[in-house]
Amino acid sequence: MTTLGLQHARIRPLVQPARSEAGLRKALLACGVLSSLLYAAMLVFVPTGWAGYSSTSQTISELSAIGAPTRALREWPGAFYTVLAALFGCGVLGSAGSSRALRVVGGSLIAYGVLGLFWPPMHLRGAERTLTDTLHITFTVATVVLMMVAIGFGAAAFGRRFHLYSIATLGVLVVFGALTGIDAPRVAANLPTPWVGVWERVDVGVFLLWMVVLACTLLRAPRRAGEEGAAW
Repeated sequence: MTTLGLQHARIRPLVQPARSEAGLRKALLACGVLSSLLYAAMLVFVPTGWAGYSSTSQTISELSAIGAPTRALREWPGAFYTVLAALFGCGVLGSAGSSRALRVVGGSLIAYGVLGLFWPPMHLRGAERTLTDTLHITFTVATVVLMMVAIGFGAAAFGRRFHLYSIATLGVLVVFGALTGIDAPRVAANLPTPWVGVWERVDVGVFLLWMVVLACTLLRAPRRAGEEGAAW
């Protein structure tokens, strides 16, 4: 075997693992897009299993509430969504390189996904409140915090456009999250909440879109995030 052939034989085993690692990272990042598309589809199709449900005046959590006719319909897709979100976090973490900000984003998304697997359900409106309702609120607050941490640190991970986009996303989350919070006691008290479904879906929608944008940004970045020249 020639000297050149020996060099190629030595290089080949190193190239293949690198390609496999890159392929795995891209597959994990693609989970960010898939998770958002799945949740968007759930928002459209799950309510069709509950005659009389209003996406305008009822919360998303009511679809999986104890006693809701759509609880079983939403349970498995919801669990799959959280797994995809956690896998996406792994992809972000694997793309972080020297970026501490992006490592925080990845860790926050992993925690966000894992937390969702243990999400306690609420009761339907008018039912007696129990511990599971209190835990539901606690998990909701924790989830919102993780979302805001991910977006906030994500704003520092890339260039000016992604920074401004992330700040705008945070602003929408704060405004519509506050509107949702104002209506929350009325849900528990079984009082009219004519727009709570809209407020909540705007919040969820902007976060799902942010995950898609983050995934696409990382997928097209020529180098690891945090290094000069990364997309956005």
